[in-house]
Amino acid sequence: MQITTTPAPKSTIVVEVEVPAERLTRAVGDATHALSRRTKVPGFRPGKAPRGVLEAVLGHGAVLEEAVDRLVQTSYRDALIEKEILPLTNADVEIVQAEEGKPLIFKATVPVRPEVQLGDYRNFNFRPDIETTDDARVEKVIEELRDQNASLSPVEDRDAQKGDYAVIKYEGTRDGAPFEGGAAERMPLIIGEDRLIPGFEDELVGLRVGDTKGFDITFPADYGEESLAGQKAHFEVELRELREKILPDADDDFARSMGDFEDLATMRVDIRKRLERNALDKARHTFSDRIIEYAVANATIDLPDILVEQEVEVMHDEFRGTLARQGISEEAYTKVSGKSHEELHNDFRPDAEKRVRVLLVLSKIAEAEGMTIPDEEVEAEIARGRERYAGDQKLLRYFDSERGRNYIRSTLRRSRVVELLVDEWLAANPEHPAIPHVEDGPADSVDEDSARSVAAIDATDPGSIIDTDGDASAARPTEEATSDEPAPAS
Repeated sequence: MQITTTPAPKSTIVVEVEVPAERLTRAVGDATHALSRRTKVPGFRPGKAPRGVLEAVLGHGAVLEEAVDRLVQTSYRDALIEKEILPLTNADVEIVQAEEGKPLIFKATVPVRPEVQLGDYRNFNFRPDIETTDDARVEKVIEELRDQNASLSPVEDRDAQKGDYAVIKYEGTRDGAPFEGGAAERMPLIIGEDRLIPGFEDELVGLRVGDTKGFDITFPADYGEESLAGQKAHFEVELRELREKILPDADDDFARSMGDFEDLATMRVDIRKRLERNALDKARHTFSDRIIEYAVANATIDLPDILVEQEVEVMHDEFRGTLARQGISEEAYTKVSGKSHEELHNDFRPDAEKRVRVLLVLSKIAEAEGMTIPDEEVEAEIARGRERYAGDQKLLRYFDSERGRNYIRSTLRRSRVVELLVDEWLAANPEHPAIPHVEDGPADSVDEDSARSVAAIDATDPGSIIDTDGDASAARPTEEATSDEPAPAS
């Protein structure tokens, strides 16, 4: 058997295989016997029908087609073993020549592990940027706390103004006729937030409880309901309730109501400390992100389509989870947005490509830095997952699988290698203020949304496929590529 390999774009290899004619002849005999055994032919016992009779039943060329399929399967597997090629998923196969009495020739385009060529990831010219915590920021937090703890009081002695909480009744008509969704008995709103048609809430300013008002207004040209877009309508409105927000005084009593503070001055000190810690944490995260961007920009990768497609699926599943937490189904979202499943996929693709690049580059840096995660730390993370996600059996099964363990190990490696780069820069620049982690919980814990999504589609972490530990199973994102009989055609 002659085998030639040629590198191809998008991290693929074209494997051309020429199988001797005598092997095709034997394969035709084996195919005839196999088809005869599983095909009921009147007058013949199983396995005894001759080729001519079989093809009269199954169609001309059925035996050769079966023989070629069998021989391609075994020859493809042998070629991968001989050339030490580890496929990411099934290959695209093109039959070049399949004639009896001649060699069988086929080409297989095989997606393989991407080669990540690292560029510089240390000699960047930017520094961490720590936001200044001044009195103005402290006072802004106090004002936000006052707003969050405000009470609503009925307004009786003045006109409605922006910022008031109102309840209105309204009836809308177009050309004298009511339209769907154009009326409500009790609609709560905050005047000035423009939740309704632009300009609608401005008409409420100056009214008092019990007042009515009629006015015309034009719907925006891009209004969601096409029948109303750009159309003029008339509204009759009654102001039924009006309340104003009463903020508590910024005094010692307010401070004591917010926690274990002696007075307002003590609360200000605590707020300043929290803001300073948050500024350090934000500076570290932002600095980490910039290091990652720098490393990815300097690296060279030819991304396999299969990894991008897998990440698109992960992102789509994350999106479904976000919608579900808001009580929205994907079907409802697609109806409102007007985007099909395929269009959503296309929207995710640019970010999916970016995410795969980041995962691959960070994993390669971790490999270059000799960053390893001991088995006991992976098991400890799995143990935390069992406790945290006790009700999610699918996620727990994923964590217990080899693929899930690879995901956890790769996630921890990437997180820690970034922390290593940050800490090394800080050590080399001792004049810079320290920016330690101050966030709650371990900095390298597995992201919940991402974990649920990769488990939902049983994904392989892209970063785990470039490890050099010889783990073949980590290099196969799809179940088809892990079977004992490789199925090269996709």
